[in-house]
Amino acid sequence: MIRILLVDDHPVVRQGLRGMLVADDLEVVGEAGSGQEAITQAAALQPDVVLMDLRMPEMDGATATSKIVGTGPRVLVLTTYETDSDILRAVEAGASGYLLKDSTTEDLIAAIRAAARGETVLAPSMVAKVVGQVRTPPLSARETEVLRLVAKGMSNVEIGRTLFISEATVKTHLLRVFNKLGVSDRTAAVTTAMERGMLR
Repeated sequence: MIRILLVDDHPVVRQGLRGMLVADDLEVVGEAGSGQEAITQAAALQPDVVLMDLRMPEMDGATATSKIVGTGPRVLVLTTYETDSDILRAVEAGASGYLLKDSTTEDLIAAIRAAARGETVLAPSMVAKVVGQVRTPPLSARETEVLRLVAKGMSNVEIGRTLFISEATVKTHLLRVFNKLGVSDRTAAVTTAMERGMLR
């Protein structure tokens, strides 16, 4: 029997999941409405798999995941958020998998079984994002600084004045950023960096 803890700040979502997880080898042993409550419940109930939402009050799912994974249970993130930074935070926190809430019942049950076996599970739409994130070389501190000023709407001349560098040097930094992010213009660079959690 695979023992499951449901973690989501919306009671109706937890009820819906409980209703979906009807199988001979699955048992929902508890529920939690916040990250902090998830840690407490995981310690008390010792589930095999924790189904974890990411964005919750008190403590987010990634933080709770990092505190739970070392105690035994596998954590499977089930969320509506699929930004690169959310995925990466969950994976870095130790999550065994990442699924979206629009997954089918069959996919969810298969993912729970896989996580319980110690396998990694990613929704198909996540694979390309994670691989892209891992393959993206990091931006240098100066490249990040230049890109942050671009995001504020500054021109190359204004950035040069602010950072006490020439306009040509600003352009060089931007070309390196474009190359690392695989984009061809300033707007795409800012958007891509924000999606990947490289820029806030």
